[in-house]
Amino acid sequence: MSTAPFDLSTIGRGLAFASAVDDLNVALDRSASVVVSSPPGTGKTTLVPPIIAGRVQGRVIVTQPRRVAARAAARRLAQLDASPLGARVGFTVRGERQVERSALVEFVTAGVLLRRLLDDPGLEGIGAVVIDEVHERALETDLLIGLLGEVRELRDDLVVIAMSATLDADRFATVLGTDAAPTPIVTQTVPAHPLDVRWAPSPSPRLDERGVTWAFFDHVARTAVDAHRGMARSIPTADALVFAPGAREVSEIARRIRDLAPEFDVRELHGQIPAAEQDAVIGGRRAGDAARIIVTTSLAESSLTVPGVRLVVDTCLSRAPQRDAARGMSGLVTGPTSRASATQRAGRATREGPGVVVRCVDERTFAAAPARLAPEIATTDLTDAALLLACWGAPGGAGLRLVDPPPADSLNDAVSVLHGLGAIDSDGRASDEGRELARIPTDPRLARALRDGAALVGGGTAAEVVALIGGEFRVADGDVASALNSLRSGRSPEARRWEQEVRRLTWFIDGDRAGRANAEQIGLIIALAFPERIARRVDHSTGGATFLLASGTRAGLTGPLAGAEWLAVADVTRAQGRAAAGTGAVIRSAAVISESQVEQAATHLVTDRIEARFTDGRVVARRERRIGAIIRSSVPVRVQAGEGGQDAVRRALEDQGLGVFTWSESADALRRRLALLQREIGIPWPEVSDAALLGALDTWLGPELAALATGTPASRIDLTSALRRLLPWPAAVDLDALVPERLEVPSGSRVRITYPPIDDPSARPVVAVKLQECFGWAETPRLVGGRVPVLFHLLSPGGRPLAVTDDLASFWAGPYSQVRAEMRGRYPKHPWPEDPWSAVPTRHTKRRAAENR
Repeated sequence: MSTAPFDLSTIGRGLAFASAVDDLNVALDRSASVVVSSPPGTGKTTLVPPIIAGRVQGRVIVTQPRRVAARAAARRLAQLDASPLGARVGFTVRGERQVERSALVEFVTAGVLLRRLLDDPGLEGIGAVVIDEVHERALETDLLIGLLGEVRELRDDLVVIAMSATLDADRFATVLGTDAAPTPIVTQTVPAHPLDVRWAPSPSPRLDERGVTWAFFDHVARTAVDAHRGMARSIPTADALVFAPGAREVSEIARRIRDLAPEFDVRELHGQIPAAEQDAVIGGRRAGDAARIIVTTSLAESSLTVPGVRLVVDTCLSRAPQRDAARGMSGLVTGPTSRASATQRAGRATREGPGVVVRCVDERTFAAAPARLAPEIATTDLTDAALLLACWGAPGGAGLRLVDPPPADSLNDAVSVLHGLGAIDSDGRASDEGRELARIPTDPRLARALRDGAALVGGGTAAEVVALIGGEFRVADGDVASALNSLRSGRSPEARRWEQEVRRLTWFIDGDRAGRANAEQIGLIIALAFPERIARRVDHSTGGATFLLASGTRAGLTGPLAGAEWLAVADVTRAQGRAAAGTGAVIRSAAVISESQVEQAATHLVTDRIEARFTDGRVVARRERRIGAIIRSSVPVRVQAGEGGQDAVRRALEDQGLGVFTWSESADALRRRLALLQREIGIPWPEVSDAALLGALDTWLGPELAALATGTPASRIDLTSALRRLLPWPAAVDLDALVPERLEVPSGSRVRITYPPIDDPSARPVVAVKLQECFGWAETPRLVGGRVPVLFHLLSPGGRPLAVTDDLASFWAGPYSQVRAEMRGRYPKHPWPEDPWSAVPTRHTKRRAAENR
């Protein structure tokens, strides 16, 4: 390895960050970790690595969030060092490597370094790691920060630098530091060139149910052309950047600009174009060439410097990962750009002088956008991250100093997928299978499809299908088989990039490129990757079809595959409108698969069992053959003990409560009596609320559950006997004395006591009795050992209430006289004595009472 130092004066000439070199060296004298905060375009990506290389033993690794940025940074530093690319400065990205053993600095993507850490946790021969663009909060960058924190505990000589273009420095300093103190921060600011902010809102909506609207594409193209023509009059050498959310939108806008303004050199910049074309765009234009309009994704937002740009046109739209927890899906969703990202985009116009940004929204819409995008760890699928952490020995990130912990629900979903792949054990640690899958640099599900599919359909075919479904390739009409044929023909503009990815994947398996798979074999590879997305058609109409996925999600599909019975789905995302067929989800890419191949790919999802359900008050059973949530066949069978009947009853009780039963008058009365005892006395009398009874089913309802499980209707269950199992012994012998069912009144009648509802603690026990039956009764009876007075509803001979009282003595002495005056004329055949104290209580008329005497 060449040990000649970099010429920092030459490399730093003209770079604003050169003024912060002394501050960085002072910070490194104090600490082996430093946070560098500096605006985009100041030169920190170019200057910091050679500074660090002069201070450490071993190579300096610099991570970038994107491949194009890693290549560009390496070429730029090698050019300034006047050395061949790869000799002293090189790069390694997915599918491409140009670095020699002598290299002092190597630029890599974060994913490349993560895989190296699994093979070499001590980073042998590495003196420093510089993590660039940490503010973007890419998932792989966040994971690197956590893993490198553990490496530094073993290697106190390892230097770690985190570089940010925004004001998140304090947060990263805390994570990279220790419990005692944060890591030092080196801040470098430069006077900003003036920025002219203009607003050009579209008269039509930016988005509809299908994504970005055609009208908005037209508006952005016209805005870009008009703005660039205006700037060209004052700055003829100026180039323009037009930011769009994704590769499709880049192509649509670029095509329109070419039609409107043939005088401009219109270029596209996104992750799907070949590396040579990417590098040509960011290399700037030569003297005499036409002014350029570069239509780009967020690729050029902060990690790249595109020379010559003085104008930015911003759609103010971004594409970001978003997880649908309800459907267990993750996908890229187009939405408003955060204000922080929009600021980064606008800053591209002022790196070389005064610039202009034209935002294709109004100021109110811009102000309503989120302040910043959520970190990827909070929104994206975590399956690959979870496997990496398991291989590292920190399942779920346990023990790591992460900027943000992974969300529990997303992590649980990822762990479930890894269990299904056999990649982790019951403790969350990586199995041998998991470590094998982790060595293939792609999503674990795709790695499984590549490895297992190679044995079933051939390595070449497996690699071709995985390269297609794992990359951002266009799949017309959702038909993967058709898209694969197009790529194989070489006529597709994406074919070269696909071929390169196929070659990369083939390196990890045994197999050749011979033969061509049929559509069902393509479906088998997809199903091996995503068995939970195997789908069966459940509805079909002229407008498309609805499919049920093994995961339980329903998704709509239009196009040639809508008539298929079974599909292996590669991509399903949230959507609205006709394409979603009322399901809220739409299938974006899939292939036909046979039912036999379904079983081959999803063995762990295949079940053949008796399913019992509680329906219309009784348990019914069916034998169901399923692929996950997909019912392949279902026939009724006789309910047998032990075939899930009790589970079905318990589920029904959890869902519907005790209302599934028919409560007899006796059962309801006993429950009310027990509730009063529990409220007034407490222990040992049981709690009989719904929650308490549902929580103790085996204690009081065990035999009845067994009867229900074998088909006995709920209406025939005797709850009175069941509730009596809750009676505490020996206290139960006092039940009728404390809360009797009936109360004997002076007439000799035994009147039923109505006990209060179990959920009304203020209510009292009620006795409704004819007034004449209580003549001479002075002392109001009390229940529960004298604790609770009875509330009397004194009734007329016709059974209508005349008075409500719990003080009989006061009633006879006062209100009775008024009641007598009102009622004696209405009921002349019944006794209404002036003196109720001495009258004989009776339930009969005066004549009948005299006859009885």
